[in-house]
Amino acid sequence: MNNPGAAGGVGAVRRRAVLDALRRGAVPESGLDLLATGLGRFEQAVDEELETTASGGSVFKAVRGEYGSGKTFFTRWLGERAKRRTFAVAEVQISETETPLHKLETVYRRLTERLGTASFPPSALRPVVDAWFYALEEDALDDGADEAELPQAVERLLTARLAEVSRQAPAFATALRGYRLALQTGDEATAAAVLAWLGGQPHVAASARRAAGVRGDLDHFGAFGFLQGLLTVLRDSGHAGLVLVLDEVETLQRVRSDARDKALNALRQLIDEVHSGRFPGLYLIITGTPAFYDGQQGVQRLAPLAQRLATDFTTDPRFDNPRAVQVRLPGFTTASLTALGGRIRDLYAQGSAAPERIGKFADDAYIADLAGAVGGALGGKVGVAPRVFLKKLVGDVLDRVDQFPDFDPRSHYRLTLRGGDLTDVERNAAALAGSADEIELEL
Repeated sequence: MNNPGAAGGVGAVRRRAVLDALRRGAVPESGLDLLATGLGRFEQAVDEELETTASGGSVFKAVRGEYGSGKTFFTRWLGERAKRRTFAVAEVQISETETPLHKLETVYRRLTERLGTASFPPSALRPVVDAWFYALEEDALDDGADEAELPQAVERLLTARLAEVSRQAPAFATALRGYRLALQTGDEATAAAVLAWLGGQPHVAASARRAAGVRGDLDHFGAFGFLQGLLTVLRDSGHAGLVLVLDEVETLQRVRSDARDKALNALRQLIDEVHSGRFPGLYLIITGTPAFYDGQQGVQRLAPLAQRLATDFTTDPRFDNPRAVQVRLPGFTTASLTALGGRIRDLYAQGSAAPERIGKFADDAYIADLAGAVGGALGGKVGVAPRVFLKKLVGDVLDRVDQFPDFDPRSHYRLTLRGGDLTDVERNAAALAGSADEIELEL
């Protein structure tokens, strides 16, 4: 067993959050640095791109990988690095029914719902806006305004800071004024409703919209202006920028052809806006499978988009360029899965009352056997095994070793994968290995 102290004496709450997520078969929302294996080659490029973004630039990145290769893990790991640099982060799951990509007003709404910072979990929209008004007041006072002149001075600063945004989306500044006025008059209900409208929420009460001087709901084209405004508010309230993750973009391959074409064109338009410099402080990431990037039902369906994302992957993966517009995640091997299992084991042992027993019964050899068995149960497709492997390791093995002094996984545990445990992709892989209902771990 590795030295548990190597993980840096992780706090109990942070450790518990990571292990609870793995026990559920989910990617942890935070603490990804504790699990990161094989991401070192991306660190320098990611940090350089975050620095570019923090300096007023904008970055677009496409991440490709098969199911189980760690795309969600990678983007959350990147988001954690960004939060440590005072970025705000939002992760948006693209789906035909909930968040269609061709309706950017819906993407913007999900962005504000999922907006998080190092200090505030989602939705952090209200704390960010409140911090912005506080910063405007501080700047006005620093410029010599007294208490009596403060409201007018703040209004002048608001107008100046949002001048560029107001040329494209004047309603953004109007809504902010309405929000502040409602707060000043003690009308919390109107303030909350106006902020919801500012966040792209539909069906806001007409009375609140009238009070703020805005009308209708946000549309596709207005979403660009509102994103621009949000980036301004983030920067002026002390944030380096925004990391926006559009996850599972490959779902576009399964929608109707007309909706797919609109979505691909919306993505092309969004990339062009990023590269044009319209969104200073934005780091935009999309994730997808190789089939999405290379297939005729995905990116290749729209030639201008394919050109923007074109990246050479014909060389050995060891020589992939992490600065390229598109990067690939090679996925797990049995060796890398075993290494990850060892890190989880060591993390678990730090909070265990019996770390010696954890080290004895879940040693490196056992973890390697478990990794190999899970991969074998999934038709030898180790790349789709990480979620199941970590769920079994934490929930079926480590928890039992921790709680039962006489539990020996080599003698008392048999690996079984049942249909209800698996996603569609995992179930298909298991079908290649035969029935997944009674797969015994031979040790």
